[in-house]
Amino acid sequence: MLLTNHVLSGALIGARAPGPVSAFTAGFGSHFVLDAVPHWGQWGSQRKFLRVARVDGLVSLGVMAAFAAVSPPGRRLTVLAGMTGAALPDVDKPTRMWFGWSPFPPALDWFHSVIQDEAPRRAHVEGLAAAAFAAAALTRLRRRPRQLAGPRPAKPGGGQ
Repeated sequence: MLLTNHVLSGALIGARAPGPVSAFTAGFGSHFVLDAVPHWGQWGSQRKFLRVARVDGLVSLGVMAAFAAVSPPGRRLTVLAGMTGAALPDVDKPTRMWFGWSPFPPALDWFHSVIQDEAPRRAHVEGLAAAAFAAAALTRLRRRPRQLAGPRPAKPGGGQ
């Protein structure tokens, strides 16, 4: 799955999560769920991969900035935590390319690689996922927070 879609799903998770720790944790777990969904991939060469990855990385940073900006101040940290957790597992790609190692344990790297369901002709899946995640996250962030459950104030005139 493109990093942009992981970030967008993390924004939705952050918009719904009760706090930053749960948003980060759920975002991290969501990464693997999305990677198991059939998606675009199998680039054929590192050059093609890098062409897509550069654009995707820049778009992802823009999406993170945009969702941080539109998040209500009281939700901003939680939304950022969801996006960060959802994106984090893909840190292995640039660290391998530039430094020759992954920051994750070998078992996690193995799991991350075997769950991938990629094919070259699935760009439409990425586009549909991006639209759905963005719309859902924006909708959730625009809703007013629910009032805490409790007794309703009495109506004027003494009636309930």
